Amino acid sequence: MEIRVLRYFLTIAREETITGAANLLHMTQPTLSRQIKELEKELGQQLLVRGSHRVRLTPEGMLLRKRAEEIISMVDKTEAEFTSLEDTVSGDIYIGGGETRAIKLVAEVMRDIQKTYPCIHYHLYSGNSEDVTERLDKGLLDFGILIQPADISKYDYIGIPAKDVWGVIMRKDSPLAEKPFITKEDLQHLPLICSRQAMQHGRTGAFAEWFGEDLDKADVVTTFNLVYNASIMVDAGIGYAIAIDNLIDTAEASSLCFRPLKPRLESGLEIVWKKHQIFSPAAALFLERLQETFGKASI
Repeated sequence: MEIRVLRYFLTIAREETITGAANLLHMTQPTLSRQIKELEKELGQQLLVRGSHRVRLTPEGMLLRKRAEEIISMVDKTEAEFTSLEDTVSGDIYIGGGETRAIKLVAEVMRDIQKTYPCIHYHLYSGNSEDVTERLDKGLLDFGILIQPADISKYDYIGIPAKDVWGVIMRKDSPLAEKPFITKEDLQHLPLICSRQAMQHGRTGAFAEWFGEDLDKADVVTTFNLVYNASIMVDAGIGYAIAIDNLIDTAEASSLCFRPLKPRLESGLEIVWKKHQIFSPAAALFLERLQETFGKASI
């Protein structure tokens, strides 16, 4: 299986037409079709259903698309790392993490590095702890920023000196907005919009643990990954969002407000990376600056 052919396949999957993909790849349609048929023969599976105007992926094709994207991403990352060896002050750093205001502290480290090493580039990936650790394990990320609770036993890590405060995002005209804080009893009969970060790993998730055994009785109308989308649903009157403070505009001009939970619920944060990781020069420099700023790594 050649990387070149995987790139061809991904182009077809994106364009949904062999002719359009061939034009983008600057090759003839028969040549591209032959390459894909040879790939199907090599894998022993049909990858495309060819229609009169468009093609669609078979289930096997969808699986290959996912794997091919991972493979191509790793190849591109590896090529970039070896290119950066020519100049140890350049290269790419891949960082994943959940939504948290603490990213500002990491951004300050990045800013200071940028002043001296402007040819270092950063690539940010947003996702919950499971998304981030999966990409870390596959080598697609150099570092992950994890919001606790998260299993970090197989990683080296540095604690970030910040805490995220959990609470409820609601409309200012909500009766609960009159309260300085929100209890479990306040939420038991309300439609809730819950962060998947809060409920990850079942009952070991931050909010799930805080809510306790009655979580199964809660009316969780939907879950979300991006708090901005959740805030739109709150504003539309769909429910009350369980989220971290300082991620949504709740200033005077906003129709939304934030109220913390009681008992207070806070989450610590860590920057993690794979044990015995061999870093590119750029990533090694970044780690050195993180250690200077936040302290040495824990193992």
